Amino acid sequence: MTAIQILKQLKEDEQIKNYPSVPIYARPQAKFDDTTSNGLTKCIIEFLKLTGNHGERTGNEGRTIDNRKQVTDVIGRTKTIGTVKRIPSSGTKGTSDIKAIIQGRMVAIEVKIGKDRQSEAQKSYQSMVEKAGGLYWIVKSFEDFYEKYNSISK
Repeated sequence: MTAIQILKQLKEDEQIKNYPSVPIYARPQAKFDDTTSNGLTKCIIEFLKLTGNHGERTGNEGRTIDNRKQVTDVIGRTKTIGTVKRIPSSGTKGTSDIKAIIQGRMVAIEVKIGKDRQSEAQKSYQSMVEKAGGLYWIVKSFEDFYEKYNSISK
């Protein structure tokens, strides 16, 4: 059984437990896809939740302040005035995509799909996590995550 199939089975078991009176044919089928960064992140977080662990997505994007507005002059022309300003995040540069606690251990999980590579800031963050005694995983597929998960959960 593949890791994705195991995840689907865990989700189905949860539905049966939470909604015992709903027949199997009426339950929505869980769809999990680990071919994109977003899909893989969702698979990992859902798996952690279903197995009694903790996982959360970490965002470090900053924000945009849009001070533009549309104005109409006296002869009816419309134009946009104002500025858009980007404010950097106050979070740690290079932070991992997912922060998890797996059986009492802190695990920072970086999701990399295809040819995606770690930045220098991410390498520095990895070093900080490992020096503090946490685990740092670079995960390229749900199967890859599942193997790493099993290595510490035995």
